[in-house]
Order: sequence, then structure tokens, then C-alpha cells
Amino acid sequence: MQRFLVGLVVLLAGILLSRDAHVQKADQAFLDWLLRNTDPTPSKPLPLMVVEIGRSSQRTDKPAHPFIRGGSSEISPLEFALFFQAIIEYKPTILAIEPVLRWRERDRDQEQVFLDQAMRIPKLLLAAELTATPDPDIPPPEITGFTHVSGRRGDLPTFTGIAHQPDEDLRLISTLAFTNLPEEVSSETHVPLLFQYRGDVIPAFALQAFLTWARIPMSEVNVVLGSHIGLPDGRKIPIDSDGTLTVNPNAAKLGRHLNLNELLLLAQQRAKDSPLLQLPSDLLLARTPSIIKPDDPDQVREARSLGVLAAAIATLQSNRFIRRVSVVFDCVVLIGLAALASVASRVRQIDIILAAIALSAGYLLLAFGLVAHFGIFIPAVVPLSALWLLAIIALAAPRPKQHLAEPVEIVAAPPVP
Repeated sequence: MQRFLVGLVVLLAGILLSRDAHVQKADQAFLDWLLRNTDPTPSKPLPLMVVEIGRSSQRTDKPAHPFIRGGSSEISPLEFALFFQAIIEYKPTILAIEPVLRWRERDRDQEQVFLDQAMRIPKLLLAAELTATPDPDIPPPEITGFTHVSGRRGDLPTFTGIAHQPDEDLRLISTLAFTNLPEEVSSETHVPLLFQYRGDVIPAFALQAFLTWARIPMSEVNVVLGSHIGLPDGRKIPIDSDGTLTVNPNAAKLGRHLNLNELLLLAQQRAKDSPLLQLPSDLLLARTPSIIKPDDPDQVREARSLGVLAAAIATLQSNRFIRRVSVVFDCVVLIGLAALASVASRVRQIDIILAAIALSAGYLLLAFGLVAHFGIFIPAVVPLSALWLLAIIALAAPRPKQHLAEPVEIVAAPPVP
């Protein structure tokens, strides 16, 4: 009876913990920790190339430094024009430029050179930034939204105007995509895919780049807020109620990374009919890293954009999304722990401690493996809490007394006659 009560206590404690909002936040923090420390297992190379344009840009396989941001004010139009000239021979399906293009006054005379090269790009996606407090003297521009949207829109980031965008000459030859990363919904592992603009639901930068690359018109996309984004081929992109997608910050490693000098070298080799190093990617993402001040909150907030947008695009291309395991898994784990209560009180205390440590370590290794290979997330707070609760109860439970055997009187054998 006592063992049954111990199992019942463990089972009820697990159920109560699973319904606590603080436990759900702790599981979300655990998932973020897993994703930051896990490299996704590649199934095949992605058609994505990230090109760093900048004097100090260096290709690296490590995640971006937290105080590195994208910004084009330090890059001249001529440098961008050289980049366009180098990649045009590879005929990319789409070229997306992550920072908002802003030129220095002394570089204005090079703008025409940039425009001449930009007009040769078949699909050019340029970054812009939305705002919730637009200038009342400037009429808000019209932005095309999705036509098939259902669900509650209250959690979506809401904007009513455009804060920063390229010049009109560039807007005529390109498509705008919005790189806002609101603090309340975005992080290293959560990237917004949808915004609400003057009553319409519009795509964010990563989703706009993916739809353009996949040649999917917005009229054929079905958005179910809080559930998924349905695509014509039957694919579904899971999203939260705030329109964000959970991504692995290291997913951008599945694509290829070059800096401008390496790209120019490849273009030179291609011009000489060299068979070396081709560019199979048909989606190019250009960004301009530069060192910023860590004590500037505005710059620190913008620093998150470097890398997370590339990770979101890579996640959409790979069709490998982070999904939580079914609730059935939680029930099986709790029932299994409750069943262990029948034998826990009969095990030595040192064995209970060692078993709890081993099971905890094995569970964490399982969590790492499932996220890395299959994108499946298993919760940690409830199972591990129930495990250690069972261990504590078993350690405190009285042990059954060992019955000593009756002493046996030893009688000497009689002497041999």
C-alpha cells in the first residue's frame, strides 16, 4: 500500500507541475539552451549562401559575436556594385540584402553605378523597417498582405508605417522585406515570420525571402495564426500565436558562407573557365557586419538580426522545424516513474542516488540527440522533477529490517574409536 501511495504522489506531482505556467517557461528556457548548443544534422546542402560584405568581414564557422550588427552606411555603393557584378554570372534565383541600404553623403556620386548593376538582378529583395509611430505628414504606403488568414491577430506585432527604407529608385526595381525584430516576440531562437500592418497580415523578411525563392505567390498561402502557415504543396510551417518560428541559431551553418574577397576570387576563376569551386546556391543573402558599442541598447537590439534571419531562412528551406513531442510521451514517463516506486524503497540508498544521476544524464543526452537529428523537443522540468521527487521519497522511506538467522550450536564430533 505504501508503494502504491508513493507512485500516486509522483504521478499527481508531475501532472500538477505540467499545468504550471512557470514550468512551461522553464521548459522554453531549456529548449533555448538546447538549440544554442546544438548543431543541426545536415541531410543535404541547402541552396543558401551568406556573403559578408565589408572590409572587416571574415568567414567563420562560429556563431556571430553578440555585438556585431548589419548596416550598410559604412559600405560604399561601389562595393555593392562589385558584389552584384561578381554574382550575376551565377544567375541566382533571388538576392536578399539584409541591412537597410543607406549611403554616406560622400558616396552619393557612386549611386548610379550601383543602380546599373542592381537592375541586372532578376529578383532583388531589399530590407526595410516598420514602425508603430510613423510621421503623420507622410501618407502610409500600401503593402500587400496575405488574403487567406484565420485566427486571433492580437499577439502579432503591429505597425502602421515604414521607418526606414531604400530610396525610390531602388524600390522600383526590388521588393521590400521587413527585418524588424521586436523585443517582446523575438530572440536568438524565435524569429517573427508575420507582422500586422494596418489591419493586414504581411510577411517578414525571412518568410518573404523563402516565398520568393520557392516561387509561391502570397495568394496561395493559408495562414492559421497560432498553428501553421500552409503552403500549396501541403507543407506546413509551424508558428506561435505571435507569428514567430522557433529556429536553431546554428541552422545557418547548413548553407555556405563567403566574404566578398572570396566571392570575387571565385568569379575570377570562373571567368578563366576554371572547374574549381562553383556556387550551387540560388538564394544569396548579403549582409554587412561591423563592430558596435555594447553599451548602446539600440545597437545591441539590432545585433540580434545578424545570423537569426539567415538561420530562419535555412530552417524554412530545410523543412526541418522544431516540434514538441506528443503529450503521450509525458504520460508514459510519469507512469514509468510511478511504477518504479514499487522497487525504489527496497534499493540501497547509494544505488538510488547513482540511478537518479544516470537517468538524468541519459535523459539530457536523449534531448540533445532528438533536437539535433530530428528537431524533436522533449520537456525536462516535469520528468526530471518527478524523478528526483521519487528519489527523495525513496531515500527517506524506512528500509525493511533484515531478519537475523537463529544461531546454530556447533557440536564437536565424537572421537573415532
